[in-house]
Amino acid sequence: MRIGIDLGGTKIEAAALDPQGKMVLRRRVATPTGDYAGTVDAIRGLVASVETALGRRCTVGIGMPGSLSPTTGLVRNSNSTSLNGRPFDRDVVQSLGRPVRFANDANCFALSEAIDGAGRGAAVLFGAILGTGVGGGVVVSGEALFGANGIAGEWGHSPLPWPGDAERPGPACFCGKRGCIETFLSGPGLALDHGRVTGEALDAAAIAARAAAGDADAEASLRRYEDRLARSLAMVMNLLDPEVIVLGGGLSGIGRLYERVPRLWSQYVFSDAVRTRLLAPYHGDASGVRGAAWLWGPDEAP
Repeated sequence: MRIGIDLGGTKIEAAALDPQGKMVLRRRVATPTGDYAGTVDAIRGLVASVETALGRRCTVGIGMPGSLSPTTGLVRNSNSTSLNGRPFDRDVVQSLGRPVRFANDANCFALSEAIDGAGRGAAVLFGAILGTGVGGGVVVSGEALFGANGIAGEWGHSPLPWPGDAERPGPACFCGKRGCIETFLSGPGLALDHGRVTGEALDAAAIAARAAAGDADAEASLRRYEDRLARSLAMVMNLLDPEVIVLGGGLSGIGRLYERVPRLWSQYVFSDAVRTRLLAPYHGDASGVRGAAWLWGPDEAP
């Protein structure tokens, strides 16, 4: 049995998978916002609760915001800022009294969709998270790719490809640069673009709903978004050439993206034909916690 933990900004979720990948138990608690020690304790409590219910000891994998620096071993780039600069892996291992595996939450999403989700069986899969931020994960032959610097898949902090004059220098990003893909393709990025053009303060969901109802301004905003997404995914394809790209995050629920974006990306991909498939997530919001559980193989003991 495997336990996956999805550590989010507002909730911490645990799920137990049987050897066939069936979810047999799922529990969640509120994240102790800004409380590092409380976060570690909450994870320990969730694992204990799940193992008590199952009556057995399990492997534990954790999907987390940010990543562990291969240089310092400390958390960096996490939007759950209480984790940054902390030896999170060592503290959790000590708290649970066993080995634990850790990965960025986008890598966990991609791993779940590659193993038994929308991209099952794909040799190379890219998971693109379009939510409050923009993240990504890469899976090759069923294993998450972390990279020499621990940043594989971080496409959100590359510059928007082939920018037009109106897109330069681009919005400021929290990373300190301007024009990052995240500033255009995140939910707040879409809202900012719509507001800049129309003067309306609408969130991404409202823009999508208005476009579906025939609103011309919202339709124009979504079309700009779709072209920017096509350009950005074309850059990923030119580097990785994945068989499958799976969208995650709140904006993955905009159904028109799966039809319109592949129509646009061919003009940007360096190939005479594009066979890559753009797919919706099979496991939805459970992909992160499932992928954390899959960080352990079927024959590995806790």
